[in-house]
Amino acid sequence: MTQASIPAPLSPDELGPETQPVAYEASDGVAYVSLNRPEFRNAQNSVMTYSLDAAFVKAVEDASVKVIVLRAKGKHFSAGHDIGTPERDFHVRYENKASLHWDHVDRTGGDQRLARELEVYMGMCRRWREIPKPVIAQVHGACIAGGLMLAWICDFIVASDDAFFSDPVVRMGIPGVEYFAHAFVLGPRRAKEILYTGERFTASQAQDWGMVNHVVPREELEQKVADIAAKICEMPQLGLSLTKKAVNISEDQMGLRNAMDSVFGWHHFAHSANAEASDGDSLGGMDARSMRDSASKKKE
Repeated sequence: MTQASIPAPLSPDELGPETQPVAYEASDGVAYVSLNRPEFRNAQNSVMTYSLDAAFVKAVEDASVKVIVLRAKGKHFSAGHDIGTPERDFHVRYENKASLHWDHVDRTGGDQRLARELEVYMGMCRRWREIPKPVIAQVHGACIAGGLMLAWICDFIVASDDAFFSDPVVRMGIPGVEYFAHAFVLGPRRAKEILYTGERFTASQAQDWGMVNHVVPREELEQKVADIAAKICEMPQLGLSLTKKAVNISEDQMGLRNAMDSVFGWHHFAHSANAEASDGDSLGGMDARSMRDSASKKKE
């Protein structure tokens, strides 16, 4: 695929209720940001990442918006990062927003991987975690690997009873996704369990472990989130912003940010190790389908 054939990310002014790959609409103080690549199980390519950033910018800059809801269209919240479709757009240049670093397009090898993931993976997630308005993740269906990263940047998570979660990238020889919040949102022993096995865990388990705030039947999910958002809308905006900052700072004081930086280094060592052993393939010859198939064989 040539660079000319890949669409540009959307700007805030271009976003609408049915816009690919991220839809946006706002009413009664709530902005609804919807992942909108259902044909790819909402796998995240760079166009989606930067369009998602534009949607968050639009919500932050709209003074009438008090709460942001991150949700998804189709059967699943997100199958993670796009590591296989023709629309992955690995070599398209975008304006760096998450960090001041050179772009990956004109780089090679480990430099290319580090620059890209520092921007569109961990960098963007950190940027979104600091959004000065409350963000609720409304999760249904699959929330896998990079999908966890999107859910984890939200202030809390409301899931349907059919939702399931996993981070299977240890099958690639990599110690988890780039935004390594596992030990903080799951606790160290549950984090090790889901990483060591690569197995899925349910919404009910996620609630028991403290990762999810509420689990409701699928048909009640939208209304549950709307009810919570309405309560938050009654609170003063500055108070909400300062409270979010206070909790995030407390989490960082407990080591989240430093731990994430350290694990990001191990993550990239794993990419380099894979590339040496697999003729340049930083994923160790694995993709979403092969990870799924290997997990299925393990259960047999």
